[in-house]
Amino acid sequence: MISPTITQFCHQVWQLDSTVQLFEKQGSVSYVVADKTPFHPVSHIWPDHPADTGRLVVGEQDVEVFDSLVGAIELSTGQLYVDKAIPVKRDSDGWVFVVVHCVHQAIDLSVGQLITLCVDKERQLALSRGHSAGHLAYLALNKVLADGYWRKDADRKDPHGHYDFNSYAQETSFVTEDKCVDSYRLGKTLRKRGLNSAEMLQDLASIESRVNAQLSDWLSLSSIVEMHCDGETLTDSRYWRCNLQEGEIAEIPCGGTHVTSLNEFARITVSLCQIDGQNVEMHTDVIPT
Repeated sequence: MISPTITQFCHQVWQLDSTVQLFEKQGSVSYVVADKTPFHPVSHIWPDHPADTGRLVVGEQDVEVFDSLVGAIELSTGQLYVDKAIPVKRDSDGWVFVVVHCVHQAIDLSVGQLITLCVDKERQLALSRGHSAGHLAYLALNKVLADGYWRKDADRKDPHGHYDFNSYAQETSFVTEDKCVDSYRLGKTLRKRGLNSAEMLQDLASIESRVNAQLSDWLSLSSIVEMHCDGETLTDSRYWRCNLQEGEIAEIPCGGTHVTSLNEFARITVSLCQIDGQNVEMHTDVIPT
């Protein structure tokens, strides 16, 4: 019986041997599902973190893994559903969630065969820096905005106890190598919740400067970053943790890949860009050590 994929992308593992559980061709693409993997797949629900790429090696065959997707297999039929075609929620009875490795090149595989999966390490590390920097940036933005930009108490608080502007206002978040871009909407609902959005837009340059100063202070701590996993499979919850000396350790639910220490950053710089009267983008850029 096919089992859920054991994931190793939170454990600084970039190559491992694995056993093929399913091999299926759909048009010009072949889908390979193995019992464990170092590849991080792009989420079919919240695709903020790109898929890992790399290589699949078996015998003399060495092919490119050009994409990594989430798949769900109906155990009663063995049917594989990939990405947006997945018809069920995670942990549904009779289903297992797997990582699907996508290859274009012709490859000869069979179920039970041992393969080697090799992630593009440098690309994954760059994505990890971009994602962790995005978390740090929004925590810093929340902290700065909590100092004078809310006129009433907000129900949602971030891990440090500050009003969670990011949770309320975030429309999209996209990670790329050494970068994260978050888009925020300052609409009527957010104003009713107490954000002084007009003042925020007026002071955007000052807020940007204060956020960058806070990021510099946090990086000077050289804190460890940990990923706490509730289990080994794709659907188990994972949490980003970092002690930024703000009273409470920051813990953020997150399924992406991340750095292991703030020492991996030479600098993180935030730019706040007003798009129009209701929309702001935060561009977070990394200079690695």
